[in-house]
Amino acid sequence: MFTHLCVFCGSHPGNRTEYRGAARALGQALASRSITLVYGGGLRGVMGALADAVLKNGGAVLGVIPDHLKIDGVFHPGLTELTVVSSMHERKALMARRADGFVALPGGLGTLEELFEALTWAQLGLHRKPCGVFNVGGYFDGLLRFLEHGVTEGFLAASHRDLLLDDTEPARLLDRLAAFEAPAVDKYPELADARRLDGEDRR
Repeated sequence: MFTHLCVFCGSHPGNRTEYRGAARALGQALASRSITLVYGGGLRGVMGALADAVLKNGGAVLGVIPDHLKIDGVFHPGLTELTVVSSMHERKALMARRADGFVALPGGLGTLEELFEALTWAQLGLHRKPCGVFNVGGYFDGLLRFLEHGVTEGFLAASHRDLLLDDTEPARLLDRLAAFEAPAVDKYPELADARRLDGEDRR
């Protein structure tokens, strides 16, 4: 069952109103499907717009925030559930445990770091949960091109690139996340033939 979605996104609003508009659209879509939002517990920026939209539309929001950020005006006081943890590492681990999938909205370094940790864990086979980006106004175009460049240059397997879904419509993205079937992943697919031959030799 796809019941909890972890969303990584910016604590700043960005320079375009469409970023917060997209967050609100995703929040409304989550609430309409009874999918609980799991996020970083923030009140401001894209984070706040997302959480407010879920709550306004009758949905549930679980926030996870480290104690050094539990500051008035920073953390959201009106969530369904707010868990305070001792570190950023604990925050990410708890969010990952509670989520059935991961999505990034526009954000900065923290958003990218969280997304790529979840994606790396998928690459290593540590979880089988879908990862995606809500590509608002082409915000992630450069990132997606970079991943293709990584494939071209031999640093990223095409099968690992395909672990990251992307879409420009929230409902369609949620449909794709819910339908995702994790492939059998291999961190070193280029060694598969060598391992197979080695196994045959041992027999």
